[in-house]
Amino acid sequence: MKLATFTYQNQTRIGAVVENQIIDGLADSDLPTDMITFLEQGNDALQKMQTLISSGEHRIFLANVKLLAPIPRPRKFLGIGLNYADHVEETGLGKPEYPMFFTKQSSCVIGHGVAIEIPAVSEKVDYEGELAFVIGKRCKNVAVENAHEVIAGFTIANDVTVRDWQVRSPTWTLGKSFDTHGPIGPWIVTTDEILNPHALTLKTWVDDELRQNSNTCYMMFNCYEMIAYLSQAMTLEVGDVITTGTPSGVGVKMTPRGYLKAGQTVKIEIEGIGTLVNAVK
Repeated sequence: MKLATFTYQNQTRIGAVVENQIIDGLADSDLPTDMITFLEQGNDALQKMQTLISSGEHRIFLANVKLLAPIPRPRKFLGIGLNYADHVEETGLGKPEYPMFFTKQSSCVIGHGVAIEIPAVSEKVDYEGELAFVIGKRCKNVAVENAHEVIAGFTIANDVTVRDWQVRSPTWTLGKSFDTHGPIGPWIVTTDEILNPHALTLKTWVDDELRQNSNTCYMMFNCYEMIAYLSQAMTLEVGDVITTGTPSGVGVKMTPRGYLKAGQTVKIEIEGIGTLVNAVK
């Protein structure tokens, strides 16, 4: 199931995407209008949405709605650094012994089709195409072998990074958290449709130039290991978004530098999920 947050006729709600249409969650008055509450209701909410899908009714063409970030304001928005061996190699840094997590402030989140902004204070704005997963069950101290049970689904993220601000702090937080620098979407694909999140082709284009072409099988710490590690330190909550790292091909390592410029478009495609597109301004 592809779960989306969208606006139609000036009202925001959730729905399920089927081909070029979206099933309107408002058709069932028992369904919530926000994604986090929907995910908190678990299988009960999913079954109600499936009933709407099966009815063949309450459909709106995608072209007539505005897709938002599937979770417009995550409770936590966490990323992992240096998680692909080829990216570690291109940076010249050493392979981390432990997962290197950082925080992206949730105010940076935008959805599919919304522009990434080049801030006045820097022109060193870079893209990072990434798989992201969404927590579907509140959890703590999760074993690796059970971690798949707490994932609600998967989406695409662009971990936009202001490189000079990133290196000013060992936490990376400022350089990762500029407004509009957290595109996610276009929807969440539930886990029953992603049988193996560690075997998905990932590609990133800037305009028509393919910059990143890899596969999630090259992650050094997989999604389940990330959950096990993080949940030793903190309670993971429903709606938390965790990005899984980027492969090689980032702009900072190109010659000349391939930083984003106004007028360009970034497109990230992940097998089995879809395509996240954002212009740059």
